[in-house]
Formats: sequence, C-alpha cells, structure tokens
Amino acid sequence: MMARVRNWWTHSKTVTLIWFISAIIFYSVFQMALRNSSDNYHTSSSDTATTNAEQRSRLYDKMARDLDEHGAVFLQHGETSQSLSLSDIFTIKDGSVTPMLKAAVPPVRANVLYLSTQHSIPISEAVRSIFLPHFEKVIWFQNSSMYHFSMFHASHHISPVPATEQEIEAEANAVKAVAEALCPLKIVLDRVVLTSTGVLLGCWQTISGTDPLTIRAKLRTAL
Repeated sequence: MMARVRNWWTHSKTVTLIWFISAIIFYSVFQMALRNSSDNYHTSSSDTATTNAEQRSRLYDKMARDLDEHGAVFLQHGETSQSLSLSDIFTIKDGSVTPMLKAAVPPVRANVLYLSTQHSIPISEAVRSIFLPHFEKVIWFQNSSMYHFSMFHASHHISPVPATEQEIEAEANAVKAVAEALCPLKIVLDRVVLTSTGVLLGCWQTISGTDPLTIRAKLRTAL
C-alpha cells in the first residue's frame, strides 16, 4: 500500500513538473511573440511616419519650384489659386489692398485644424516685419486669429458638392467621431514657400501625433 502511494505521489509530482515547465515555456514564447509584434508595429509606424514626411518634402520641393518654373503669374496675369483674378477678390481702398468678400455657391465645407493665436500672432508679426518695409499697403495679411491648416474639403470651388442641412449635420457628426480618435499634433515649420499664384505658405512637418495623411484618409472615408 505504501509503495502504491509512493508511486502515485512520484507520478503526480512528475506530471505537475511537466505542466509547470510547459507553462513556463508557453509564457516565455508568448512574451517573445508580443515583443516581436510590438517591435514590428513600432518599426512599421516609424517607417510610415518617415514615408509620409518624405512625401511632404517632395511636395514642398515641387511647390518651391513652382515660382521659378512659372514666374509670378499673379502679377503677370492676375491669376490666383482659386481660378479667379486678383481684381475679382481684391480692391484698393484708402490706398491699401482690401479683400472683397463673396459668398461661395455652393458654400465650401472644409475641415481645418485651427492654429491658436498663441502661435499665429508671432508668425504674423514675423511675416509683417519682413514684408511691410518693402511692400507697405500692397499686401493683404490674413487675420492671424483665422490661421488654420486645411485637412479635407467635403465641398470646394473645384468640386462643389451641394448638401442639405441634414446631410451637413451628419457630416459634422462623422467628423466629430473621427476627431475623437485622433492624437494631438506636434509640428515644426519646414519651410516657407511663395507660389506662382501669390500665396505665401508655411510648410510643416509632423513630429508626433496622428499624421495629417492618416487624418485625411479617415475624413475621406467618413465623408
């Protein structure tokens, strides 16, 4: 009887030991798989961020060449970036350039990232300090409280998309749903470009947060 108990106890210890070792091996392999998956994810995310930055750099390079390749078209023929002439959107009032506000038909529906005046005012002051000594009263400076980054247009002058109030409300809800899943952006100024149509652009790169290309893709899907 004692021998049978001893054999049972020995067998039980052996089985327990095997299960314990198996559990340790499984846990170790599982943790390695998680780490590899995490490393691959971070590598993939890093590669994607690099690719997006490179795409923007190529776009900025192209925009920077635009003035050299086409000249100051806005001065020669009065052409602008909105298929309008300068005389269509600006007038001279009291000796200064003044915009002529016109309603867009159908209205433009744009998703933009607002730039706080904490940052926009210093940018505006820097631009004014550079241009005003040379071009006083002949340049229109946009209101610094309205600085923004255009992310996606649900409707614009090139491809107008009429919408009812209910459809616009649905669009707004869709945009909110996208925005709630995004991370704040940290950006840095890459360069400043003057285009052939007379637009002075600040070109930015993303340091952290949801990349603008990802944001646009999500908005395009939602809208």
